[in-house]
Amino acid sequence: MPLALLALAVSAFGIGTTEFVMMGLLPNVADDLGTSVPTAGHLVSAYAIGVVLGAPLLTAVGSRIPRKRMLLLLMALFTVGNLASALAPGFGWLIAGRFLAGLPHGAFFGVGAVVAARLVSEERRARAVATMFLGLTVANIIGVPAATLLGQHLGWRATFLVVAAIGLCAMAALARLLPYVPVEAHQGLGRELRALGDRQVLLGLLTAVFGFAGVFAVYSYLSAMTTEVMGFGESSVTPVLALFGIGMTLGALAAGPLTDRALRPTLYGSLGTLAVVLLVFPFAVHVRWAALVTVVLLGGVGFMTTTPLQMLVMNKARHAPTLASASNHSAFNLANAGGAWLGGAAIAAGWGWTSPALVGAALAVAGLAVAAVAGLLDRDRPSPSRIVASADAEARTVRSEVRADAR
Repeated sequence: MPLALLALAVSAFGIGTTEFVMMGLLPNVADDLGTSVPTAGHLVSAYAIGVVLGAPLLTAVGSRIPRKRMLLLLMALFTVGNLASALAPGFGWLIAGRFLAGLPHGAFFGVGAVVAARLVSEERRARAVATMFLGLTVANIIGVPAATLLGQHLGWRATFLVVAAIGLCAMAALARLLPYVPVEAHQGLGRELRALGDRQVLLGLLTAVFGFAGVFAVYSYLSAMTTEVMGFGESSVTPVLALFGIGMTLGALAAGPLTDRALRPTLYGSLGTLAVVLLVFPFAVHVRWAALVTVVLLGGVGFMTTTPLQMLVMNKARHAPTLASASNHSAFNLANAGGAWLGGAAIAAGWGWTSPALVGAALAVAGLAVAAVAGLLDRDRPSPSRIVASADAEARTVRSEVRADAR
């Protein structure tokens, strides 16, 4: 794999850290700024709204900007957003900083996925995309726990200063390791919008909304389940969340080669297995060792859905995949918000702490049903991992530049 993928993974690490760290810092932020924890929870929503709005907007605005420059600009905006969060004088300014930091999230992963796929040969493109996503999963193992501990000991502002520093390091890595990648031939906003309106692309986005919502119906309340159901103390919450991150990483590692080999079967298998794991979850959590194994499995099969879904919308968007690729991350964040809301509604209804798992199972089955319908309606028979956003000659040129840079 080319070193340029390392630069993308470092960037993904920073983005993943800032996305999830707020969940562990809510009490600290609420106490420091004189607000309640539920009100501080709006900081999570502000970031998610930034992702949902920023993914299509920034991708459209930058549709004619060379890909390397676009990624650098997006990472610069991410760094400014985290710096603004660290220096926010009050709660309202912190909301604005979180929103600003979320704006480039979806666009970066959307553009980055297309670039990653163009850096390697056709049969390794899903693995290249999965390698970039590894930075996001490793953030849940190392970045989020470390940043949470830092915020608890030195204050939450220190956390966002460190994340801003990671953003600067990511920019340096992108500038040094990523070759010049031109805009795809004949790409324009109109072409991107038409590609986004493809039936298979829309069904892929809908699959992401339903399927991944099942993961976040449980993950959003995993901390409470750790202490209320599994019987662990509060000090065990961070290790349990790290186990979820380990599962995510294993899922990402497995998803790349499996998607390259058979895209739709990998998607069907991961969604079906996710539904089974979520059905087993309410029973497994009452036995400590089984609970920990199930947490790892949930992270693994949950994240295994992301690579095939990413590749699916990129493939079906054909010659203009960037907007569709970025919109996929808007879909994932809608899934995050929707899953958390439905899981919370089940708990509020008095169904118990483990009820979000059953809600999640139903959502995973719904996602699998949408994916199955899409497969039946699909009249195209392209190679499963083929992205036709660029001509083969152009892809060979980019790969040769990578080899030249490596020398």
